[in-house]
Amino acid sequence: MLPDLVWQQSGIAGSLFTNKVPMRPVCVFTKSLHFLSLEELGQGLAKMGFDGADISVRPGGHIEPKNVKVEMPQAIKTLRKYGVEIPMMVTGILNPDEPFAMDTLKSAADAGIKYYRTGPAKYDLTKSIQQNLDDHKKAIEKLAKVNEKFGIHGDYQNHSDMNIGSPVWDLYEVMKDVNPQHMGIQYDIRHAVTEAGYSWKLGMLRVAPWIKTIDIKDFVWKKNPTGEWHHQNVMLGEGMVNFDEFLKEYVKLNVVAPISIHYEYDLGGAETGKKATTMDREKIFSMMKTDLDWFRKKMAKYQI
Repeated sequence: MLPDLVWQQSGIAGSLFTNKVPMRPVCVFTKSLHFLSLEELGQGLAKMGFDGADISVRPGGHIEPKNVKVEMPQAIKTLRKYGVEIPMMVTGILNPDEPFAMDTLKSAADAGIKYYRTGPAKYDLTKSIQQNLDDHKKAIEKLAKVNEKFGIHGDYQNHSDMNIGSPVWDLYEVMKDVNPQHMGIQYDIRHAVTEAGYSWKLGMLRVAPWIKTIDIKDFVWKKNPTGEWHHQNVMLGEGMVNFDEFLKEYVKLNVVAPISIHYEYDLGGAETGKKATTMDREKIFSMMKTDLDWFRKKMAKYQI
């Protein structure tokens, strides 16, 4: 049985976190809230009832990588005024040699952020599949060494389309020689179902030791006016993701890490990260809270 609302104290030396935080804090990926200042973000997340922010630390995000040394502590201080933590972040980092990568990871680790998502890696179809996987594995192994040094955990998201990891089995090849304590997978059940249909569970079991954080969202397949099929993101529980089966598997893994809810259905442009939206912010907050409340009920059902 997994504990619900069990609390732990952050133990990272020099951490800016002093409040107790849930072992599995439910966060929101802040791409859908780029129209809010940090002050407004803290107020909004507290109002909706989120435990934390999965904050965007990439160009155009809430924190600019080039300014991370200053903006990271400011963001944590601002959100904590409203009882909102930042246990995880989303970056574009694929290699520690990239500009601002080391600054971003060190600043996050120093602030007590324990998890980050890497950037996506597209397949280069001028190379073989194996060459792509081998190249990406080298980059992942380099990141794992940096993560071990800083005391932070990196996660690569399985994302549908022509990406490495879109077929989740890719990620076993990439991760099999990497210590899961330093580098792993941010498992996205929506994208797994989009790509694998009925067999998503097999992929999840294959990479289970490396699953450390998860993304939550839902979708359906629809035809566009020209008759072509495409995925359409929908509110939780309205789509094709079998959350009951997914959470049963999640419970077996006993993952103790933050959970990130993503909002990619129509929010007047907010879902794409726009800073000017056509939807009233109170309506956006209402829809986001509806999803949050729905998912918390599912968590309670499985004693997560």
